[in-house]
Amino acid sequence: MSQSTAILHDLQHGARLTQLEAYTRYRCTRLAARVDDLKRAGYPVHAEMVERNGKRIAEYSMIGELFA
Repeated sequence: MSQSTAILHDLQHGARLTQLEAYTRYRCTRLAARVDDLKRAGYPVHAEMVERNGKRIAEYSMIGELFA
């Protein structure tokens, strides 16, 4: 299973992913690039800036999608 496929699966099932979580789960060092691939393929991936440990980071989720 490719990184994009694994990320898509988790997002479609309600996951909210940060870069650290993507690296831990999939060894993905370029989450923003994989999200861009998914967006270009037409998937409604949403980015939100959140604060974690005093730092602002991007957290990605799927909106406008029915979750299985």
